[in-house]
Parts: sequence; C-alpha cells; structure tokens
Amino acid sequence: MARDLAKSRISVVGAGLMGHGIAQVFALAGHDVTITDAVAASLNTAKSRIAANLRDLGEDESAVARVRPCADLAEAVGKADFVVEAVSENLLLKQNLFGEIEGRVRADTILASNTSVIPITSIMQGLAKRERALGTHWWNPPFLVPLVEVIETQWTAPQTIAWTMALHEAAGKKPAHVKKDVPGFIGNRLQHALWREAISLVEHGICDAETVDAVIKTSFGRRLPVLGPLENADLVGTDLTLAIHSIVLPAIERRPDPSPYLQKLVADGKLGFKSGEGFRKWSLGEQATLRAKVMQHLKSMHDL
Repeated sequence: MARDLAKSRISVVGAGLMGHGIAQVFALAGHDVTITDAVAASLNTAKSRIAANLRDLGEDESAVARVRPCADLAEAVGKADFVVEAVSENLLLKQNLFGEIEGRVRADTILASNTSVIPITSIMQGLAKRERALGTHWWNPPFLVPLVEVIETQWTAPQTIAWTMALHEAAGKKPAHVKKDVPGFIGNRLQHALWREAISLVEHGICDAETVDAVIKTSFGRRLPVLGPLENADLVGTDLTLAIHSIVLPAIERRPDPSPYLQKLVADGKLGFKSGEGFRKWSLGEQATLRAKVMQHLKSMHDL
C-alpha cells in the first residue's frame, strides 16, 4: 500500500514524556495520530500536555485535534502506516509489545522503536517480518530537539529506511541514518565519550566538576551548533589534528568499564538532582534554574 508522506496514519505506543512529544510533532506536520498507553493517567492527559506545549511554543494548537487517544492497542495500531514505540527501556517489555503489535497491523506497516540504549536488533529479532522494522531514536524534548537517529539492522529493507527518513524530514526533523546497529548509535556514543573524559578529569583531581562544565560551555561548546568536530578538524587541517592526537590520545581515558568515581557516587546515594547531590550539590532552586535555562535555550534555537 502506498503511504502519503504528507498525510500518513501514525500510531504512537506510549504516552509518556517522549511519546506525547512524538505524537505532537507528527500531528503538527498534518498526520492523523493515534496514541495508546497501558497507564490510563498518561493516556488521559496526553492531549492536554500536547496542547500546553503547542501553546507555549506559539504553534498551531488546533493540531491537537489530529491526536486520538486509544486505550485498546489493536484499535490504535490496526490502520497505521507507521508505528513508533516509546515505552520504558525494558528489553523484554519491548520484545513482547512488538510481538503483539505485529499481529495487529498490516503486512506493510513500518515498526519503529524509540529506544535510546537497547540494540534494535535485540528488540526486533523475534518478528516474522523483520525487514519492516528499525529504530527511530528521538531526543528529549522531541518537539524541540531536531535530531532523529534512524537505525537499520541487518534485516531492514532499504525502502523502509528511505521512507522513514523522508517521513521525519517532511515533519521538520533532521534524520540521521545509522547504518549499523551499534550500542549508543551515533549521538550517545559521542556524548558519553565526552562524559567519560569529563568524569576522568574530576576523578584524577585535574579540576572540579564546575570547571569541567565551564570549560566546555565557554570554549568549543560555543562553536558546536555551527561547527561539528570533523568540520573543525578539516578547518584546522588533518595534519594538525594528527599531530595533536599523537600527543593527547595516549593520555585520554580509555578504560572500557565505568569510572570507579562514578560507581562510588551511585553507591553513596549521590544520584544528582534525584538526591540533591551528584558531581556537585544541587538545591531545589538551582535545579529549577538549570532546567529553565535548558528549556529556554532550546526554545530560542527552535526552527533555526
């Protein structure tokens, strides 16, 4: 069956933090969206949360009318062209859910998981038609962060990838094709490589946590929205990059296991915002201020 990139039937399974935001993006792009969740409270508030987001962003609030909550999974996915799962990060839950979904959708419906950490191959391995399954990793909040990583497995058909990329691009997202299903995909591998070195600098007494964050935010972090790392390497020259690497890389943290410093923080109950202390102490006021700064920054970059 032909699918219309401008007017497809989208089903979002999971109405929590990510799911309602994904539904919002597709509804704003003109698609009819069904959303379902086993937790009634999440499902019942999905439309009001979407409406509040649209109002806050000054976008067309009438788009919420294209979102239809469905308590019944079969009803939610039965007519869908594209199903995206956005439930909690639990492999067995996702495997069982996709097994149930596959028995309730058309033979040509594309199935996607929004997981950020679980290999897509592990989630989709039990499906009868694995060629129509892939990953679409959205970033939080999904209606403000442009990137969607589109992850193929060894079974994913090229036309499945192509249509999914086109669907997200037409909805105003920036799809990135992840050609191999590796842990962390692209974004989280890059992000956590930086975090590993940041933690190591604190662990070895080179600087404190506040200094790490200040150095990043007041130096190369300022360039990142317009100058990616490989663009920067080309800008300064690959010869200079090689020369720097020959000196710096041997000194950079490269152990394969998590930092003992991080492990001790967790063992001591220093869980960051959750407990009021992690790499540094956080009052409730400081937490609220930082959250607000992040949201305001993302809003200021929206549609740039």
